[in-house]
Amino acid sequence: MDELKVFTGNAYPALAQAIAEYLGIPLGKCEVFEFSNENIFVRILENVRQRDTFVIQPLSSPVNKNLVELLIMLDALKRASAGRITAVIPYYAYGRTDKKDQPRVPITARLIADLLTVAGANRLLTVDLHAEQIQGFFNIPVDELTVLNILSRYFADKTFDDLVVVATDIGISKRARDLAAKLNAPLAIMEKRRLGNVGQTETLNVIGEVEEKVALTVDDEIDTAGSLVNTVSTLQERGAKEVYACCTHPVFSDLAIQRIASCPVKEVVVTDTVPVKDERKLDKITVLPIAPLLGEAIHRIHTGLSIGAMFE
Repeated sequence: MDELKVFTGNAYPALAQAIAEYLGIPLGKCEVFEFSNENIFVRILENVRQRDTFVIQPLSSPVNKNLVELLIMLDALKRASAGRITAVIPYYAYGRTDKKDQPRVPITARLIADLLTVAGANRLLTVDLHAEQIQGFFNIPVDELTVLNILSRYFADKTFDDLVVVATDIGISKRARDLAAKLNAPLAIMEKRRLGNVGQTETLNVIGEVEEKVALTVDDEIDTAGSLVNTVSTLQERGAKEVYACCTHPVFSDLAIQRIASCPVKEVVVTDTVPVKDERKLDKITVLPIAPLLGEAIHRIHTGLSIGAMFE
């Protein structure tokens, strides 16, 4: 496996190209397209026998099409006798369905893990899973990267006075605590509950002191931005001077952009684990590049170096 090959589907070719440029190699040649009957066709256009191959494909919108593309690409590489196949999934969709929290519901995050493994993935590289236990759904090695260093460097340069980092719910509190430690700031936690299966939440309480402070909310993804709007409103009611927000995955579905535009949040800082279309970019949305982080991780996996050392 002395030769490194990086391929991409149609989910986010620009990210794959940026990663290939970081690695100093050309992007692997392949055909990935959809027939008129919606069947997906994949053909690898170069020799991958015994090569170390990486397939870059975030499971962004359209989620199910991009997932099937990835599965077929993995199968094509497996049947072409690739030496090792690593699925690089910056955004792991269905991550919220990681447990049975209602009767007679699936654990879809586990199902996706099984599909990837059966399709041919020997390894998974991903970024900030919704729940860390998803790593345990795989019987192959999983490298989970985090963007905390990227976000902390960005906000450290702003030199805020009286900053408080706010976890948007209990589940994200560990990640928020780590960011707070990097910024030498105290931690507050929003207590909220999800209302049914319609993507709505209700904020119940704020645990911690936010009055007369600059609040920085932390989440793993912003989907419809409904939770963000409620969080900003609650923090302002509790006396926060300004509210900033950051997350790893800018899903921005439904009316998210309109909600962010009308929301009094000062700035929303995200990374480009999924594509943010030009028409969805606002002055208050800052997108930080993820390609150097993924490129360095791919280099370290290929050469047998430590991934953990990247974050020490």
